[in-house]
Amino acid sequence: MDYFRKMCGCGRDGCRPGMLGLLPKPDVSETLWSFIGALCGIGVVAWLCDRVASPGDGFVLIGSFGASAVLAYGAPGAPFSQPRNLLGGHVLSALVGVFVARNLGVAGLPGAEAISTAWLSPAVAVAAAIALMHLTDTLHPPGGATALIAVTGSPQIQALGYKYAVVPVAAGAAALLVVALLVNNIPRGRRYPRHWW
Repeated sequence: MDYFRKMCGCGRDGCRPGMLGLLPKPDVSETLWSFIGALCGIGVVAWLCDRVASPGDGFVLIGSFGASAVLAYGAPGAPFSQPRNLLGGHVLSALVGVFVARNLGVAGLPGAEAISTAWLSPAVAVAAAIALMHLTDTLHPPGGATALIAVTGSPQIQALGYKYAVVPVAAGAAALLVVALLVNNIPRGRRYPRHWW
């Protein structure tokens, strides 16, 4: 019966000790600094993509960076937001995603098996990325999307192969990290990071 009771959530009063409770509602200042961080962080990554990595087409601006911005600027104290998680989670997940795409089969990808595993590749990439992030203490939820994009992304993303882990992934995550370090430490009530490794 306890199994089904857990599905009801904790309610507004929070959970028993050891369970995750609700986050406190942020004040206006916290909201403003989250907005500024996300604006600057995604702005820098988008600018780098437009001017340096892929002028004019923006194909290397991956969606998982939006989720990383929520963590790095909206919840900078969260364990998943820390530099080891932000960088390691993205890069390891990108490598896993490319490995799965190359070895399990993505239609039209050179070197991939001919059998149709288009339905299986995304699931294996995300599950393996989560497992590797757990094993390396780099769990970063947007990393799952980074692995998924490596398998299901555009032909330009597929053509990058393992370079995908460097540009856009590592470069974009590093840019988000630099902005997080700069912006999150301006207000007195915020501190980033809590720890590096």
